Amino acid sequence: MSSPNTSEKQPTTKTTTSSTLKPQKPIQASAIYTFIPNQIGFLRVVLMIASLFTMQHHPKFTMCCLYSTSCLLDAFDGYAARKYGQSTKFGAVLDMVTDRCSTCSLIVYLGVIYPQWFIAWQLLISLDLASHYIHMYAQISSGSNSHKTLKKDTNVLLRLYYENRTVLFLVCALNELFYMAVYLDYYDFVKLPFIGISFPRLLVYVSTPVWAFKQFMNVIQLMNACNMLAEMDAKNYNEINKLN
Repeated sequence: MSSPNTSEKQPTTKTTTSSTLKPQKPIQASAIYTFIPNQIGFLRVVLMIASLFTMQHHPKFTMCCLYSTSCLLDAFDGYAARKYGQSTKFGAVLDMVTDRCSTCSLIVYLGVIYPQWFIAWQLLISLDLASHYIHMYAQISSGSNSHKTLKKDTNVLLRLYYENRTVLFLVCALNELFYMAVYLDYYDFVKLPFIGISFPRLLVYVSTPVWAFKQFMNVIQLMNACNMLAEMDAKNYNEINKLN
């Protein structure tokens, strides 16, 4: 009795599925800019640029309204891309470039208010830019559709960092919180009772371990990407030599 029931359900399922599918109209390249996640990305850019103009004289407004909102929207563009089926290569690059520009711009200003640490700020910017650029280039060169899609033999921590959305969000958020707190700590804030330190200083202490982990991951990411490119170069070199 089970065989006839199974055979009767199969054509019904196929018919229902095919009837619900709607053909998608071809789109122009300009339509990609109107996708919801990319619109969120553009808003992030506007807020980030606006924060640059207020950073020097309006620290609370900058961090509480402009810069922090730009950072928080980073979580929503990816969600919108998945929900509406609007994941694009342009969106992925826009997201990463906005992240890098935001963080590096804030670090540049930290170099202004904390000039005694200028070498550290320069090294942090260099590590951030180099690790992410080489990582994305290596992933694209290997044929990956996304810089967040890693091979199974990739470093365990790097896979956890990119493939677990909760881990990725928390690490990136607390990394940004560290820089924001260091920035705010430069200005005069009332010390919290019973603690004896200001709220920004407390945030610095809380976020420092995760910030350090993020820099460690940047080093791992950089080394992994360099190894990927070296392996591809060695493979190409060997294939050319075989032909000769």
